[in-house]
Amino acid sequence: MTTIAITGAAGFIGTHVSEMLLSRGDTVVGLDNFNDFYDPAIKRANAKHLQRWEGFRLVEGDIQSPESLDAVLGSGDVDAIIHLAARAGVRPSVEDPSLYADVNVRGTIQVLEAAVRYGIERFVFASSSSVYGANTKTPFHEEDPVELPESPYAATKRAGELLCRTYHHLYATTGPLQSLAVLRFFTVYGPGQRPEMAISKFTKRMIQGQTIPMFGDGSSLRDYTYVDDIVAGVVAALDRSQGYRIFNLGGGQPVRLDAMIAAVAKAVGVEPVIEELPMQPGDVQVTVSDCSRAREELGYLPQTSLNDGISEYVKWHMMNRHDSDR
Repeated sequence: MTTIAITGAAGFIGTHVSEMLLSRGDTVVGLDNFNDFYDPAIKRANAKHLQRWEGFRLVEGDIQSPESLDAVLGSGDVDAIIHLAARAGVRPSVEDPSLYADVNVRGTIQVLEAAVRYGIERFVFASSSSVYGANTKTPFHEEDPVELPESPYAATKRAGELLCRTYHHLYATTGPLQSLAVLRFFTVYGPGQRPEMAISKFTKRMIQGQTIPMFGDGSSLRDYTYVDDIVAGVVAALDRSQGYRIFNLGGGQPVRLDAMIAAVAKAVGVEPVIEELPMQPGDVQVTVSDCSRAREELGYLPQTSLNDGISEYVKWHMMNRHDSDR
């Protein structure tokens, strides 16, 4: 039996990763601070669900606190860390870059320091396709230049990648951090996703008969990735990655924004009313993943089409929405 520490365990991706590991017999120690980026009650409901598993233990604390990390790792039986906790979102990072630097950079340093302190050999870091910035060469490959981030969020995620590389270089030969996988997630969606994300927001607005804000002319492209496919990639990186490696985890099929809106409308069963707005600061025109490295080294192969994934999300939303959404 393997024991995995997961930061951000009660969040969207953290909950799904925890469930996958628990279902295969691993033990999970989850750390979450239940911040108010979105309704903390959603994450507390996720944590309550996870606590039904005998192999799950929750620590309520912050990645910036060495004491919280000691509470997670202090038992001495943790074999690996999956570091998912972060302040997310491109647009909010423009409004409060200092907070993003504190959580995503200083917090990641604290998690890496704890990994060294407790001799953790396997480490997975959740990065983002945002690090590619306004890259015009598609699809994005892990060896592409990433020196021009378009938002503070993207810059903090790139900083996290570099810190992981530095810590692997400094300590891998002495034991800790021998395997350090950096995973660049591409627009993850699915049941349980954060309420401020586009598919979630559009679903709710369509059900309520509201207009749909579309930033730009609808031609921007995103590589939407269903959460089950992301989870499969995270677990494969945990099990199979060697040394310091960066992997793209995407859906492999970029979709226009207006096509995504049409797919949500079809799943909901409405005709959307579009409000076209200017592109927002920090947004990029296109994200397209080259996942050949993940496919070859991790066996990563996304299975879920956008239409199927959105259909599953809408079904979940209809079953779990609050009375205020009806």
